[in-house]
Amino acid sequence: MIQEQLYNMGNVAFGGAMKIASFLHPKAKLFIDGRKGLLSKISSDFKNNTRPVAWFHCASLGEFEQGRPVIEAFRTAFTDYLIVLTFYSPSGYEVQKEYDQADFVYYLPIDTKSNATKFVETIQPKIAFFVKYEFWHNYLNALKKNSSRIISFSTIFRPDQAFFKKGGGFQQNMLKKFDFFFTQDQRSFDLLSQININCKEIAGDTRFDRVAEICASPKQIPLAQQFSEGNQVAVVGSSWPLDIEALSKSVNSISSLKWIIAPHEISDKKIQFIIDTFFSRKCIRYSKATTENINQYDILIIDNIGMLSSLYQFADFAYVGGAFKEGLHNILEPATFGIPIVIGAEFSKFIEAIALVERKGVLSIQSSEECLSIIKKLVDDVEFRTTTGRITKQYVNENLGSTEKIISYCQKIISENQ
Repeated sequence: MIQEQLYNMGNVAFGGAMKIASFLHPKAKLFIDGRKGLLSKISSDFKNNTRPVAWFHCASLGEFEQGRPVIEAFRTAFTDYLIVLTFYSPSGYEVQKEYDQADFVYYLPIDTKSNATKFVETIQPKIAFFVKYEFWHNYLNALKKNSSRIISFSTIFRPDQAFFKKGGGFQQNMLKKFDFFFTQDQRSFDLLSQININCKEIAGDTRFDRVAEICASPKQIPLAQQFSEGNQVAVVGSSWPLDIEALSKSVNSISSLKWIIAPHEISDKKIQFIIDTFFSRKCIRYSKATTENINQYDILIIDNIGMLSSLYQFADFAYVGGAFKEGLHNILEPATFGIPIVIGAEFSKFIEAIALVERKGVLSIQSSEECLSIIKKLVDDVEFRTTTGRITKQYVNENLGSTEKIISYCQKIISENQ
């Protein structure tokens, strides 16, 4: 009871703190403004609804990419269902609020008892999906009261989480409200067993299915294709300043190699830092490139959002940023194209990176000197480059099929209730 009271007080306090922060921080302002009048809007949207509802919740954009293949497969399999998609973070909602495979896309109202009760009573979901590690006490209670089926997929746990510690009863009770877990790995499966949760299956990560879809139908990017034709090309994905520094000797000294760089942040300041660091090469921003001038340049800097996953189709190998400080970004996108991947030194929280480093499909570097040595080998040694890329592609292929497992389970439970 005390933990529940603290939980609810914490959510109310957080909402108040975000209101104060919204006067100073644009992201906090989006968080608050996006929830103004939200429950009234949802009530209006569902006033006359008679169709069954499937609710998918994602914390942010990364979880959406895991949820997306399941959302789209569910829509195909269960055409009578309305699909509601919610996000907690502005970085997910603001990018995907026009997503056309959901009938409604909303922010998730803050998890107070009154918000959760009204939301669930309004949309009346027959089935609810939470992606990866979203666990909301009041929403879970409201869903159980509504007799909704509750599923978590692409779920991943660590032993140091409160669920598995002494005194973690409140958190464990949240998990026990789920009808089924599709875990990413054996460790997560075993941790659930330790607290006597048995409705579960190891299904892997739905991101593999998503990146395979991207690889099968990448966006056509004529300027990038023209830039790449007849050249060896490295694509740098989601780079931070520390990654640019690690790449500095490689970019400035290997004149035969062209680069496509997609920085994580595309402000003028961050792009100018890239240009200044790679002083010996000619750089052009994508927004200023034309068919007439692009062949004059060595580095194409992507100054937009949403293109990166398809740029890997032009790469002989990739460098994926974030593994020096900020957190490693998506290595599965380049892996599905069957190319070698270079990353920084800090990747211990990313199971796919651990697996691919062990298999030698991903090459981890700790300094600009080590980076130069590895990239020279990738440029000069065709057999090494081909073998390394084959490892990444094989790893992706071995892990496909999570979406199919989830949809098969849904077909079973939905048919039982008809």
